[in-house]
Amino acid sequence: TLDSVSTIAHEMGHSMHSWFSRHTQPAQYADYTLFVAEVASTVNENLLIEHLLAEKNQDPATRLALLNQYLENFKGTVYRQTMFAEFELAFNEIAARGEGITAEALGEIYRELNASYYGPDIVVDDQIAVEWARIPHFYYQYYVYQYATGFSAAIALSNRILKEGASAVADYLGFLSGGSSKTPIELLKG
Repeated sequence: TLDSVSTIAHEMGHSMHSWFSRHTQPAQYADYTLFVAEVASTVNENLLIEHLLAEKNQDPATRLALLNQYLENFKGTVYRQTMFAEFELAFNEIAARGEGITAEALGEIYRELNASYYGPDIVVDDQIAVEWARIPHFYYQYYVYQYATGFSAAIALSNRILKEGASAVADYLGFLSGGSSKTPIELLKG
């Protein structure tokens, strides 16, 4: 299925990033930071979708499914993860003020954010208020925003690879090989 192939492409991106970093950098720089952890995986997903969209004689239903997947990736990674980051900020601000944090309070914040982000045309039912409890990323301080930044970087990198070819691939392999030898932004600029 598209989902299983996309998952393989995603995980292969993580494997490539780890392999290149560990085979290029000394041990102290071999691991990469969380800020760039989703870049290579998302580059692979984007390249896969672009490859599939470029197929000739594609039936309209397949093309629509691919475009929908691309849009879902954007919504789930940039839009939703940004909402998650705002939720995370809100409950950390409550903790910083020394106020108690209850499941009910978190549920209300989460429900309000869903209503705000998705607008009045989407049904925001009572069950959405407890969705936050099943998302493990909230248990790593300020991690979720990195999905949105990683997706944005991955779109830029995959577009450059498709437009420029070999020179962009060489630069990209340099990024994958960088580990933590530079700051994440410096690695991405390369």
